[in-house]
Amino acid sequence: MKLEALYREAVRIGIAHDPRGRDEIERLLRDEKERTDKMKPEEREVYDSDRLFNPYADTRILAGAPGTNVKRVLAGIDMEVPEILLAHLLNAGKGPKFDLVLAHHPEGFALARLHEVMRIHADMLAAAGVTLSVAEHLLEKRIGEVERRLLPLNHDRPVSAARLLGLPLLCVHTPADNCVTRYLQKRIDRDKPFRLKDLVKLLLAIPEYKASARRQVAPRIVNGAEANRCGRIMVDMTGGTEGAKELLEKCAAAGTSTLVGMHFSEDYLEQARKANINMVVAGHIASDTLGLNLLLDEVERKDRLDIVGVSGFERIRRGAKSA
Repeated sequence: MKLEALYREAVRIGIAHDPRGRDEIERLLRDEKERTDKMKPEEREVYDSDRLFNPYADTRILAGAPGTNVKRVLAGIDMEVPEILLAHLLNAGKGPKFDLVLAHHPEGFALARLHEVMRIHADMLAAAGVTLSVAEHLLEKRIGEVERRLLPLNHDRPVSAARLLGLPLLCVHTPADNCVTRYLQKRIDRDKPFRLKDLVKLLLAIPEYKASARRQVAPRIVNGAEANRCGRIMVDMTGGTEGAKELLEKCAAAGTSTLVGMHFSEDYLEQARKANINMVVAGHIASDTLGLNLLLDEVERKDRLDIVGVSGFERIRRGAKSA
């Protein structure tokens, strides 16, 4: 499989699982095209043309030629300078060589623009009954906070290391997060766990969470008691990073009783307590691993890859029906 084909397939899968729906994604891409048509020459010089087909700013080819043949992949959740050096050392040995380093968490300019994908939260909240204008207004403040937090980071460290070592580097973030969000919401809606303990049991039946539990990082209830009834459950695992904490009160008012996430900050958790929303942490690395596995299951329908997991990632295949 060519690197470009792998990248575009990841984007396609992300769109297919996007909570906003295909029509909204197509509208966003049309708006982007109209915006570029009006650009000044100096704006075009720094424009990222991938935006015309890829709505996920946190998913990009960061290093390497798009035409690179990819068969063997070193994949992980955080692929930074140590992991890139590991790939280089393994390639220098006698074993098979890695054609690609695949990261889940974004690096380089994909990390610098992470805040752009956060608008997904507004559509998810609107689907849960929160007034769209309220969700968008409160979310804008949070997007600004994340953008300013990302500005001073040294985004390019792992990317420059990959370039110097001649290693192709691809990051796939929101498309994988879309996969895990859709998968868990469908499973929860199908199985209808009644109490919070039943919800945790449901998560522990999934291989990625079971493996994490063996490493002593099991899904857990962080607000509410085991015997609490779940009520309406919302899975919130996409949109770049944590949304606006002020929206939790609006979620509760709209009928959401339980929130399932990868992780929650203390401020977010405190707001949930005030809003009387049950909170279940499924696990960050386990959820990222599940999302990336689901995405790779679909990628591999076209061409099987030899994938070696590191940095918290373990390749678990499900087959076409489960993906």
